[in-house]
Amino acid sequence: MITATDLEVRAGVRTLLTAPGPALRIQSGDRIGLVGRNGAGKTTTLRILAGEGEPYAGSVVRTSDLGYLPQDPKEGDLDVLARDRVLSARGLDTLLHKMEKQQALMAEVADEARLDKAVRKYGELEDTFSSLGGYAAESEAARISNSLGLPDRILGQPLRTLSGGQRRRVELARILFSASDGSGGRSDTTLLLDEPTNHLDADSITWLRGFLQNHEGGLIVISHDVELLGDVVNRVWFLDAVRGEADIYNMNWKKYIDARATDEQRRRRERANAEKKAGALRVQAAKMGAKATKAVAAQNMAKRADKLMANLDAERVSDKVAHIRFPEPAPCGKTPLMAKNLTKMYGSLEIFAGVDLAIDRGSRVVVLGLNGAGKTTLLRILAGTERSDSGQIEPGHGLRIGYFAQEHDTLDDRASVWENIRHAAPDTGEQELRSLLGAFMFTGPQLEQPAGTLSGGEKTRLALAGLVSSAANVLLLDEPTNNLDPISREQVLDALRSYKGAVVLVTHDPGAAEALSPERVILLPDGTEDHWSQEYLELIQLA
Repeated sequence: MITATDLEVRAGVRTLLTAPGPALRIQSGDRIGLVGRNGAGKTTTLRILAGEGEPYAGSVVRTSDLGYLPQDPKEGDLDVLARDRVLSARGLDTLLHKMEKQQALMAEVADEARLDKAVRKYGELEDTFSSLGGYAAESEAARISNSLGLPDRILGQPLRTLSGGQRRRVELARILFSASDGSGGRSDTTLLLDEPTNHLDADSITWLRGFLQNHEGGLIVISHDVELLGDVVNRVWFLDAVRGEADIYNMNWKKYIDARATDEQRRRRERANAEKKAGALRVQAAKMGAKATKAVAAQNMAKRADKLMANLDAERVSDKVAHIRFPEPAPCGKTPLMAKNLTKMYGSLEIFAGVDLAIDRGSRVVVLGLNGAGKTTLLRILAGTERSDSGQIEPGHGLRIGYFAQEHDTLDDRASVWENIRHAAPDTGEQELRSLLGAFMFTGPQLEQPAGTLSGGEKTRLALAGLVSSAANVLLLDEPTNNLDPISREQVLDALRSYKGAVVLVTHDPGAAEALSPERVILLPDGTEDHWSQEYLELIQLA
């Protein structure tokens, strides 16, 4: 269980949330959808509830085990095997390694005393292993991993050799394994999941819904997957970015949608009635105030009018919308970007080999492949942030690349919003940059906020803002719609439709592919090229 009392959440000097009393409380059986527009404070609030950050005011008490999945998990040792990372949720990885060591020792020693000692030690380790679930638990970890698109082949690889999407799925598998006792997710562990469906295919999302529906502990989930919210949540916390408050709805998603619309209508109706009454009182008070004998009555009327208005909820205004656009491309030759015979290996593992491609001026290309096929790696090589093992990049006349990384690798988490945009566009004037940031909804004190404290959606907007002033004529976009609310997503799709330069796109979002109207696809790991067709759109929908 988690209880937040008198919670106040701030980002710099900006107040994101004020929740007086024990309003925010998560108990076993609560499956809470934490919703609100990008920048409302969802990710920051979840981080504080998980104990990864401190509130500006108030306290958070945690009385159960937690499983926290951040948007951008930062793993420790990348040389650890994916299987060991999952098993580490219950300490099984260390025990298995110790048992293997004792087995090797028992096979090697000839001395009876040393052999007896090794056998006793192995027995103790095996007893501890059994108490934690033993081989059944190991099988459960493998089942969860496979359900999330992590087969045995992937589990046997070091984290370093996995794509960003695969590593995030390893973290999700680890958290779900910690919350499972082999009975389908039934435990007292409180799960705090920030966009858990990112990087999951359709089958994995379906399995995840079933797991979360059966989870008996507490759950808070941030997601833009409306179907997931509709199937899983039984309570909703709406973080209102306008009022800086949390509206609590003890109902499922469908009823919440109806109740939210009713609340907005009620607030508008109450304000209109109160403004009408307050106006009449003030007119009457003005008339009576002219007479000395009725001055006190006039003052009381004016006070009543002020009280009427003060008791209303803050006036509802429309949420700000980012005006996202892509840069006007700089002039370039007919084929600004070519690559020949690109090959990438991680140790003895071949990611792809012999990939050739040519990106013509204004062309639109989608890179497709299963998770782990090397899509992100290919974009990183094209962007120059990673080297291929063989082959070469051949830049054409006037090439200017703009790269958007799905893991927001182009941002410096320790630098402020302003420092990041200044680094991205060092030759652009200060006022022009401030106007640019304003269009992407970064204003005032938020400019001094460290990029590492931004939500995933805010990081996406900041990274996209960095592209605008680049005059790039080839955009390399890796999952540009991840973490975005529906309004911001539509802005990105509109920007894709209107951009005149070349685009190489990696996406799991069918809407992004449709907005791009691609001419070609590149299929990894083979590097095969083909003309775009609706069949490939169906492939994206299934992937």
